[in-house]
Amino acid sequence: QVQLVESGGGLVQPGGSLRVSCAASGFTFSNYYMHWVRQAPGKGLEWVSYINTYGGNTYYADSVKGRFTISRDNAENTLYLQMNSLKPDDTALYFCAGDYSGRWGYDYWGQGTQVTVSS
Repeated sequence: QVQLVESGGGLVQPGGSLRVSCAASGFTFSNYYMHWVRQAPGKGLEWVSYINTYGGNTYYADSVKGRFTISRDNAENTLYLQMNSLKPDDTALYFCAGDYSGRWGYDYWGQGTQVTVSS
C-alpha cells in the first residue's frame, strides 16, 4: 500500500523556521521525483519545490526561492522541506507528491501537514 505521510507542521512566528518531513512507503521512493505543493486557505494548489531522484537537481517557486530548501534521504525513504524566514503568506497545508516521470505528473499524494505563520 502506497503511503506518503507528512509531519512537522505547526504554528511559527513570522521570521521563524520549520522543517516538514514526508515519509514514503509502499513504492520504490528512490525511483520517484518528489515535489512539495501547498494550498493556502481559500486558494488553489501552488507548486513549491521539486527534487530529482538522487537529490542532485532542485527547483523552487519564486515565492520561496532563497528561503526554502528541499532535500531527500533515499536510505530513509524520506523527503524534507526546510523553511526559513517564514512569512504569513506561507500559511498553508503542505503536501508531498511523488512523480515517476519527472514531468510534474503527480502519481501519489500525502494527506498534508498544516503550517501556520502568525504572531
